[in-house]
Amino acid sequence: MTAPALAKSVPSPVLGPAADEGLARRLRALACTAPLHDLDVRKANLAGEYSTYAMAEVALSAIDLITLNMDFDTGADHEQIVARLVPRVAAQAPQRPTAEHERVARWVLENLINVGSADRGFRAVYGTFAPDGSYVRRDYDFKLVEEVPGYGGGVYLRTTDEAVNVLVGALDTDVTSAQIAAEVKLEVLINRGRLADAQLAAEQARYRTVQYSESLRRALDATRRNVRAVDWLRAVPDMIAEALDHVADRYRHENAILTNIRKARDEADTGSDPKTAEHKRRAAELVDIVKDCIRRHTQLQSRLLEAGPLFRAEQDRQAFATPTARSGLDLYGQLVAPLLPLPVERATRVTDAFFARGTGLRTPTSVRARDLVEMLLTPPVEREQLGAEMPEPDLIATPDDSRFSEEQLASAMELLDLEHDAPRRLSGLLAEARRRDPELPYLVALLAVHAASPPVGTAYRQGERRLLFAVDDGTDLDDPEFGGADLIVGTALLDAAGMAADRTEAA
Repeated sequence: MTAPALAKSVPSPVLGPAADEGLARRLRALACTAPLHDLDVRKANLAGEYSTYAMAEVALSAIDLITLNMDFDTGADHEQIVARLVPRVAAQAPQRPTAEHERVARWVLENLINVGSADRGFRAVYGTFAPDGSYVRRDYDFKLVEEVPGYGGGVYLRTTDEAVNVLVGALDTDVTSAQIAAEVKLEVLINRGRLADAQLAAEQARYRTVQYSESLRRALDATRRNVRAVDWLRAVPDMIAEALDHVADRYRHENAILTNIRKARDEADTGSDPKTAEHKRRAAELVDIVKDCIRRHTQLQSRLLEAGPLFRAEQDRQAFATPTARSGLDLYGQLVAPLLPLPVERATRVTDAFFARGTGLRTPTSVRARDLVEMLLTPPVEREQLGAEMPEPDLIATPDDSRFSEEQLASAMELLDLEHDAPRRLSGLLAEARRRDPELPYLVALLAVHAASPPVGTAYRQGERRLLFAVDDGTDLDDPEFGGADLIVGTALLDAAGMAADRTEAA
């Protein structure tokens, strides 16, 4: 067979985002389980004999305990989780001492938090196919357990969505659809008397409820930091309305399930049959789990009802907050630009005065006689002539995801170059840009809106000759793609002589 014929027989990868999305989801699902498998690999590094412990099982138990013990406002207590985890570790090696069981529990918990890393997160690299068929490697950053501050003080543990997905065996699953499916499955299993399987389904339904509460909690926390960072116009109100409907449906469903479980528990015979006793025990455990689900839904409903007033209160607080009375320091315009043209002997006087007052106070060190004698008697360390070897940095090329090309930016700046022309309407600029390139009006509109509040002071200090400005005179914009005001766009010339005088005075 010839080489061209062989090349034609090799199948090409499946193209398109729809065909590759399933592969990416499965790769991310494997990445979430990798830290748990890595625990069993690295347990050989511990000082002692720890091969008898199944570290992945302990990690799953820790994630389970944290998920069920964390509340809406606070997480799970670190020491409480360790105390509850020790009996599960002791069950694997009951002959070992309690101190060793506690050490294993703490080691697993610290590895789930990933204490040794800078950002306390995990990173996995996986590959997908681009629309053109090329193979692209991507980074997937995730966390399993986080340390978060509590509102009343202290540090608590919270599991992430990835950790809960490890428990229920699905990644990026829609919370609402997964919850409904779990509840329907639970009801069918109870009606058929399969209480052992029903208990597993009930625990999965509870994990989904926790995920729903976490989504709302993150939205409210982001609102407290910056109300503009959350879409309160559509996304959050839709989520709140959907969540309230979800809670109402779950109330009716879970109360019906609770009635069926109690009926199955009460109708069971009280004889000495082991199967009957196991049936009653499973039913009693299911009652506790469903009661906990109802309690969590009650808490979620109260938070949903408080979300609207919290948004309005944060909007008023952040909108009418007193602005800072002191302006920030422009290092380039106020220090670097005036000093660059000066000779070194004149520039160093300015930099010495700036850094002497800008670095803050420094507490002098107190020298002890013992340390001084040790320093004087210690022989000097021989240094290599070229110094220590520098590590080779691991650089990752950042993909260029810019929407507009350099040619489009040059064309837009050419349209907005009105230094020798009279100011123009934005509608005329958009029409001319549309004749050049269908995508160009978006860039022109973006630059014009940015020029509505031009940074005059910064441009003046940095020595800019001209500045693009836009003024709204109340005229509505008549354009098939854009709405708003038909801005008057022009170019203002800055006072170059005044800039030079200011620089000389500052020097």
